[in-house]
Amino acid sequence: MSCLSDNKERAELIAEILKALAHPLRIRILAILSEGAHENVNGLASRLGASQPLVSQQLAILRIHGLLVGVRAGSSVQYKLARPRLKELVKYLEECPV
Repeated sequence: MSCLSDNKERAELIAEILKALAHPLRIRILAILSEGAHENVNGLASRLGASQPLVSQQLAILRIHGLLVGVRAGSSVQYKLARPRLKELVKYLEECPV
C-alpha cells in the first residue's frame, strides 16, 4: 500500500495543491518559472499575453497554496517556485500525451 492510501490528511493536502494547479494560466505561470526565471507580474503578463490583474490573481492563488514565493526586488516583487520539485512536475506534465 502507498502512503497516500493510509494518510487521509496527506491526500487532502495533495488534492488542494492539484486544485491550485487546475487552471491553464496557473500551469503556464509554473512552466515559465520552472525554466529558472524570476519574473514580476508585469513580465509574466507580457509573456502570457494576459492582463496584469488576471495574472496577479493567479499568482495569489499559487502563493496561498505555497507553490510560489515572492521576493522583493526594488519596487517590484519577483516570483519563483517555492518548491524545486515543481520543476519535475512541470516537466512530467509537458511530456504527457494529450
